[in-house]
Amino acid sequence: MQKIILVFLSLLLMNVVCAQKITTAQYIERYKDIAIKEMIRSGVPAAITLAQGVLETESGNSELVKKSNNHFGIKCKVEWKGEKVYHDDDESGECFRKYDSAYLSYQDHSDFLRTRAHYAFLFSLDPTDYSAWAHGLKKAGYATNPRYPQILIKTIEDYNLNEYTTETLKEIPDYSIYAINKEKNNPILENQSVEKISNFIFPPQIKPKSYNGLNAVYVDSGISLLAIATRFKIDLADLLDYNDLYEDGIIEKSSWIYLQRKRIEALAKTYKVKKGETVYDISQNAGIQISYLMAFNGLNEADELKPGRILSLKSEVIVDEEENPKTKKSSTLNNKSLVKYHEVKPNENLQIISKKYNVDVDDLKEWNNLNSMKLKIGQRLIVSK
Repeated sequence: MQKIILVFLSLLLMNVVCAQKITTAQYIERYKDIAIKEMIRSGVPAAITLAQGVLETESGNSELVKKSNNHFGIKCKVEWKGEKVYHDDDESGECFRKYDSAYLSYQDHSDFLRTRAHYAFLFSLDPTDYSAWAHGLKKAGYATNPRYPQILIKTIEDYNLNEYTTETLKEIPDYSIYAINKEKNNPILENQSVEKISNFIFPPQIKPKSYNGLNAVYVDSGISLLAIATRFKIDLADLLDYNDLYEDGIIEKSSWIYLQRKRIEALAKTYKVKKGETVYDISQNAGIQISYLMAFNGLNEADELKPGRILSLKSEVIVDEEENPKTKKSSTLNNKSLVKYHEVKPNENLQIISKKYNVDVDDLKEWNNLNSMKLKIGQRLIVSK
């Protein structure tokens, strides 16, 4: 009887294990939207991204992807500062990047191809020419398998993945923002400098200017933040931080993008709200960090603002009930007593800072519009209500 029970349990366990495996079609259905979004953001064809994901993860069933969310077999490299896992590949115990989610892995894959000189020539290719892309990846050294291009091509054709590329092209107003010069008499050389390559993902004629006394650039809709970061040699995470943004993407409307951190107090004292402006729009237009703008005026980022309303851009400027600005610099309403700031030092975190100022961590996150516990050295935080 015990043997029968053991056999039954073994078969049940095998069925559970098999049920956990996903098919190639299920993998594609699960991740196609991310691949499409990444094509719009970076220019990497959705068909190529999906086919690589299928191949590198064994359709989402590989040991590596299960323990690291690494869908493209990207190894650590010297510049990687994130979490790591070790896995046998070409050699035993190789270091691979670990991600918090599949989305971050897909995003890093796009960035990996866009920011390395030896992959630059790929973006001179027709995005629908998946065969050229597949052979180009092998030529650039993406994989050691000699049949890598043929496997990618077969996967794309078997599952009709190129339809995702062609459909996505309809959503991109001007694909030329992704492409290098395609003239036959001006071939792309793989040893080009990063400075030259960066010109193909951001119009070289657009130069930084001073806006609100800060280094900034005015860009039209359709340009990706990754393109701006690459063009001006700024870490993408820093560019997002400078502009109070939480994730990379395509700029939806023409706007100023700052290439350095905005001020905690603007040059002007007040700001008159224009029709249709959001709290974020004003923070960009005035060159002030959004957390301070909200703190000075008791706002939330989602608040709807009435045209004509006067907002304070400095901590000592008080706006009365009739919304007429008046400056008051008494001992009880000055910069030091109204708002206190703390500059993050090495090895400090929110818990340490909260204890230092006897405030709750949740309050620090709310006052500074923080969505995570991560801080940067030199970051300025509001530490009083």
